[in-house]
Amino acid sequence: MKIDRRCFLSFIVGGAAGTALSPLPWKITDDLSIWSQNWPWTPVPPAGETSFVTSTCTLCPGGCGISVRKVDERAVKVEGLKGHPVNDGGLCILGLAAAQLLYAPTRVRGPLKKVDGAWREISWADAIKEIAAKLADLRAKGQPQSVAWISESDRGTTAELCKRFLTVYGSPNYFRTPSIQDAYETALYLTQGQRAMAGFDVAQADFVLSFSSGLIEGWGSPAYMFRARNAMRQNGGRISQVEPRLSKTAAKADQWVPIKPGTEGALALGLVHVIIAEGLYRKNFIDSRSTGFDALKQIAGASYAPEAVSRLTGIEAKTIVDLAKAFAGAKKPLAVCGRGSGRIPGGLQEVLAVHCLNALTGSINQPGGVIAVPEPEYIDWPEPEMDAVASRGVQQPRLDGAGRDGFPLARYLLNRLPEAQTAGASAPVQALFVSGANPVYSLADTQAVAKAFSKVPLIVSLSSYMDETAAMAHYILPSHAHLERYEDVPAALGFPKPILGLSKPAVKPAFKTKYVGDMVIALAKAMGGPVAEAFGWESYEACLKQTLGNAWDTLVKNGYVVDAKFKPGEFETPSQKFEFNNPALAKLPAYAAQRAPGDEKSFPLTLIPYDTMRLASGPIGSPPFLVKALEETVLQQNTALVDVNPATAKDLGLSEGSAAVLSTPKGSARVKVHLFDGIMPGLVALPRGLGHTAYDKYLAGKGVNTNALISPVEDPGSGFEAGWGIRANLTRA
Repeated sequence: MKIDRRCFLSFIVGGAAGTALSPLPWKITDDLSIWSQNWPWTPVPPAGETSFVTSTCTLCPGGCGISVRKVDERAVKVEGLKGHPVNDGGLCILGLAAAQLLYAPTRVRGPLKKVDGAWREISWADAIKEIAAKLADLRAKGQPQSVAWISESDRGTTAELCKRFLTVYGSPNYFRTPSIQDAYETALYLTQGQRAMAGFDVAQADFVLSFSSGLIEGWGSPAYMFRARNAMRQNGGRISQVEPRLSKTAAKADQWVPIKPGTEGALALGLVHVIIAEGLYRKNFIDSRSTGFDALKQIAGASYAPEAVSRLTGIEAKTIVDLAKAFAGAKKPLAVCGRGSGRIPGGLQEVLAVHCLNALTGSINQPGGVIAVPEPEYIDWPEPEMDAVASRGVQQPRLDGAGRDGFPLARYLLNRLPEAQTAGASAPVQALFVSGANPVYSLADTQAVAKAFSKVPLIVSLSSYMDETAAMAHYILPSHAHLERYEDVPAALGFPKPILGLSKPAVKPAFKTKYVGDMVIALAKAMGGPVAEAFGWESYEACLKQTLGNAWDTLVKNGYVVDAKFKPGEFETPSQKFEFNNPALAKLPAYAAQRAPGDEKSFPLTLIPYDTMRLASGPIGSPPFLVKALEETVLQQNTALVDVNPATAKDLGLSEGSAAVLSTPKGSARVKVHLFDGIMPGLVALPRGLGHTAYDKYLAGKGVNTNALISPVEDPGSGFEAGWGIRANLTRA
């Protein structure tokens, strides 16, 4: 790509990213009359007393501090909280649109029960009573392990209450939705012996090597990463972005290295090969703080010499050597991985290969490196008493196989649950609770997921919104929206220090909703016996206050508590050193380069998803504010656009704006073509976050859900979901 074109793209893309994280409203909100006409349900409060509530955003795992402006009792604006250690006044567009989510017409306004395929209102008391009776019947039959719970998170008091309920009821089947965090947490445990989250000290690094991580497109905490990146650049640091498509992060990087998708792990091992072969590694760290270096040397042997890696990745051998030397030559290098916003899952082998790069350069638990942030330990409840039914149930194998002989390192393998549910004559899941997640939309191969869920006799959704999973449920017990409730936020994704945030109710609940924590306590009490005895709190708020103890007053006042004196601990492996020689690392050569599923003859292209900050791709659907902000190269009316290299489009007889059919082994969709020089030939790219079948007319029916076209890919070494794309074809409509 020519320098002038590249500079132009960098300028345009960087400007857009800066606007996305600004605490100021977007330019498109200037015409307020148009907005109010398009969305008549948006409340326009009369003049009144203005007040502000300090809180923590829970719309993504970023943990940003927010300030909610109120007029009388209505929330009218949400901004980033100035001085907050994570975002310091910045906020992504989803956070800015929080008021639209609060007053959205898709809010479920009270408990619902599905009767003959139609929703009927039901009281909270009756809903709890009926569900408790169904659970009691399963328990009486000796099948408590057939109850499962799916959530976006496994940390904090809410998640612990849900897990506690399952434990005393008798089920081991709590599931966290897949993300790159599965692989990162496992890699830290294998190599460092630490049960920890990965934090990234981007601000103090002087060379960041990113393997497809959208550092300015919502990766980790969007506002933190944006601030950290700016601080690094101001101190003379540089970024090299390795990915198949010229994202906004790539356009703003100092170097964009296009790579064949799925070969990022192979490139990482190629860099390891060069660094070891040329003696560029930090000898002090290797000699005194690590073991198994010879094993790594053998793994990254001749098979990962630059010429061999070049054939796998499509990157010139000289570029591989230069990249390795630049990374190893930096004072504080940092290698990161996790595609897009980091919510796309990834294989353990790829993360281990990238983590080895940080180890070779001593960038482990050091300023400017990868920091092992310990998991929160403030929840110290007494162990519940379990009866014989519960004891037998929790000892049954997990339905996903996590923690067993095949995948002993995995804690959650939700990606394996749909197949387990449909494989046998009888469905193993008889009752399913879903809170803070939308698996029918967000898991790969949505058709298979929906089929599996259709075999669950009882689905209880705790969603605040009528999302795809809620639409399949038998009961909806709607939770408060995120501006209506107390909730602890025990971490900020990617932040390099322990931090505890508190989400506080800015307004009173507008509808007949009940927070998840209160619902769990109510259901436990309705169950009676040992289940009820394990929940001695009168309410979730009482539980939260007791759990947070002395930190409560500070959290209420400031919205967060951060350990400013935190220093990463020593390695907790048997050797007390960083261990290269572990079973998963030994499997690296076999899995370093993944192949997309599908027949290459019938599907000559490869489809890859990409993230944009202007679309929510997690459990919360995009509010109208985000959809309005989409570029016309992403969505035109209700049709999604796919990025296609001009040379590829020419071979296919397609041009800019051509109507086309995108097909994969999993299905097909009508799209339009967008010619884009910033995508490698042979690839097509589709944005994540579109293609909803639920919610409202502002979101439903717009574009394509990439998960409906993509197959799950199981990482053989860990069981984690590792899919990054699928073979595809693009033909004129």
